[in-house]
Amino acid sequence: MKNNQLLVAIGLVLLAVVSRIICAETGAYNFAPVVAIGLVSGMLVKDAKTALLIALLGQFMADIYFQIFPTPTNYGFYGISQFFVYAGLIAAALIGKAMNKVNTLTVVGGTFSASVAFFIISNFGYFAQGFNGYSVSSFAKTYIDAIPFFKNSLQADFMGSAVLFAAYFIIKSVLPARIKTA
Repeated sequence: MKNNQLLVAIGLVLLAVVSRIICAETGAYNFAPVVAIGLVSGMLVKDAKTALLIALLGQFMADIYFQIFPTPTNYGFYGISQFFVYAGLIAAALIGKAMNKVNTLTVVGGTFSASVAFFIISNFGYFAQGFNGYSVSSFAKTYIDAIPFFKNSLQADFMGSAVLFAAYFIIKSVLPARIKTA
């Protein structure tokens, strides 16, 4: 892995960890752009294994933090539904991998697709764990109850994608010019 790829990886993982912790501590539930980070890592990190690892590592490290310092809504490791959350993040990274180029249309479409995939997969895990029971009405209740959280996730993912992709283009265009003039 090249040094700049390693720096991108470390930066994205730290961003995921810090944003999840800050959002949990401030009550801004599901406002961390973890899906956007998975999408961006999938698109920008050439090595597929590294991109998937980035998507998972930030979530996992924050889960360790919450295991040690639980909050009323985040308490670290929480059963089978957690694997579905991780699967949703893998889906986001794979959607990023499928993006051939970065432009407004692909970023908007990729962000929306990744957010919806994460919503469907992660909430199915909540249903599979049986928190609402195992009936058609409990299945519907699971997804209906999750809509306010989806709103926060969608907003955070679009903001995160916009900021991260914009930062990528700024760094890509500014750094070579700085290096040539230095």
